Amino acid sequence: MIAVIKSTATESQIKNLIGWFEKQGVRVNESKGEFCTVLGLIGDTTGIDIDLLSGLDIIENVTRISDPFKKANRKFHPEDTIVDIGGVKIGGGNFAVIAGPCSVESEEQIVETAKAVKAAGATLLRGGAFKPRTSPYDFQGLKEEGLKLLIKAREATGLPIVTEIMGADQLHLFEDIDCLQVGARNMQNFELLKALGKSGKPVLLKRGIAATMKELLMSAEYIMAEGNENVILCERGIRTYETYTRNTFDLSAIPMLKELTHLPIVADPSHATGKASLIKPMSMASVASGADGLEIEVHPNPSKALSDGAQSLTPAQFEDVSAAIARIRAAL
Repeated sequence: MIAVIKSTATESQIKNLIGWFEKQGVRVNESKGEFCTVLGLIGDTTGIDIDLLSGLDIIENVTRISDPFKKANRKFHPEDTIVDIGGVKIGGGNFAVIAGPCSVESEEQIVETAKAVKAAGATLLRGGAFKPRTSPYDFQGLKEEGLKLLIKAREATGLPIVTEIMGADQLHLFEDIDCLQVGARNMQNFELLKALGKSGKPVLLKRGIAATMKELLMSAEYIMAEGNENVILCERGIRTYETYTRNTFDLSAIPMLKELTHLPIVADPSHATGKASLIKPMSMASVASGADGLEIEVHPNPSKALSDGAQSLTPAQFEDVSAAIARIRAAL
């Protein structure tokens, strides 16, 4: 249930109403907008009389909602959420580009890439220290050493770090990391999501390979229910019958999620397509679809990359994509 409060209501009146709701056994999520305040009621609201609420002088309107995701729901929070990652804002009109290699391979590689992507317009640095791989024999990342190298790259460039965490037991290793990424395979690792909710750190949550949009939003709800509203959603493609691309890039998810949620939405054309040649057109399409940012893999020498070289751009190619993105944003 949501209750929209009139702009003429005083702080004292709103506080008294919230107190009354809490005595009815429901939690209240307060969202203050420019023109009104929205109170989202979470819990069993069947005992609350809508007609009684509607008759109060400070109530604009009251609506019951059936969506299972509450805190992530735009009805509860009409204005866009803006997430701050180390001083870089995303959402609410703020656009961010997250770029870097799939895996951190060496200090030279990550620092060189960080400098190149920053020069081309990236605002955040991505790089995998812990790598979940389909085969146990593939490169699994430099792990703790990789995190240390990412921090060195941040020191060299000032770019905040976005990197993947694999489990709740690793959280202590990521204290100096700016944004924690939850990969597609871990989207429904609920114990990890709850731990990230308690951490308060910004979280980039990727859509699972076979997940619906509702399931993605419910995973975001796990994080937000623990008190952390710094959540960014990421559309990175889903598995279909198609084999020419790594996944099927669900571009329709971007505007659809914009209707459903107030959370920022990033698109990852690298994992969605698996082909470097498709990154530019899909990046442009993502921006045109309303994405709040992009996550793109860049490597100084993709043919020698230890993981995902086929979908990685060279710094020169990334510069070209950045220019194309800028043109689309200017047109919009």
